[in-house]
Amino acid sequence: MLKTAEAVSLGHPDKISDYISSYILDRMIEVDPSVKYAVEVMVKDNTVILGGEITGHVNISDANTYVKQALREIGYDERYAQIWGKYAIDINQIHVINLVGIQSPDINCGVINNTGWGDQGVFVGYACQGAGHINQELYLARKLNRTIYDFARTSDKLGLDIKTQITLDENNKVETAIVAVPMLQNQDITNLIVDALGQKPKNIIVNGTGIYKYHSSIADCGITGRKLACDFYSTAAPIGGGSPWTKDGSKSDLTLNLYARYLALKYLGDNDECFVYLSSCIGRDKLPSSTIKTVRNGISHTFDILCDISPKQLIYMFGLVHPVYTKMCRDGLFV
Repeated sequence: MLKTAEAVSLGHPDKISDYISSYILDRMIEVDPSVKYAVEVMVKDNTVILGGEITGHVNISDANTYVKQALREIGYDERYAQIWGKYAIDINQIHVINLVGIQSPDINCGVINNTGWGDQGVFVGYACQGAGHINQELYLARKLNRTIYDFARTSDKLGLDIKTQITLDENNKVETAIVAVPMLQNQDITNLIVDALGQKPKNIIVNGTGIYKYHSSIADCGITGRKLACDFYSTAAPIGGGSPWTKDGSKSDLTLNLYARYLALKYLGDNDECFVYLSSCIGRDKLPSSTIKTVRNGISHTFDILCDISPKQLIYMFGLVHPVYTKMCRDGLFV
């Protein structure tokens, strides 16, 4: 059976959106650690639209500065704009539309002091044996992507909007490696691919259309939360809840997905795989359900557990009252 997984870089327009929201959240937390935050971002061409809710002792009137600094951290800075011109997002031409309001009082009354969850939902955690305790095809797709992105950050010839895809054969060898990376002129990156993977794939495809110059939000509209299969476990496990990005720690989409992964690692033991299924109720701290499924040698074992832990405890356990959100967006949820 062939197994395939994809990864995308921070320079992809959807991840640009995730990162901008995460960056602004970190700035809000620096001022008010108890801020309640849910801000979606859309990026098209050189326009950035912010929409959502923020409640706390904070001010987002300087959104333009936040957006530009987030772009610089990704690598879309003034130097990049000079090299790529019309082919990529241009920090010198950014226009920000700020549509951020305040959190609904109906929600706020249930999450004040982090006593209840900010939403209902179901959440899935996953862990398996192997590097990073994730499925190998996803591990390699991410490793290859990070290698090319890091190289492109200092290159005048490769762009930052990068996709990688790895297909493994039945022996877990790389059957096909697919890379999409902007190039002003065609470059041979075979050695970079082989070094990153530690093996030479049977098939290597770089820029399948033969040309890739227009990229980032110039070539595609970016929206928060559209790369969840890349952010979570690819096809190895269902995606639980909504997007973990754009939200503070009171939102179960973030914190309970982190907790589900934590439990999956805890219960993996010497099993081949471990799946964790959690659910939440808005305004309440108790979880309606919490189930573990382990798999070993093709045989599964399922049992319920008691998750008697409050939102406040988990928020502090994962350090979510600190500005850690851009780091999670950059490095991954489950590092």
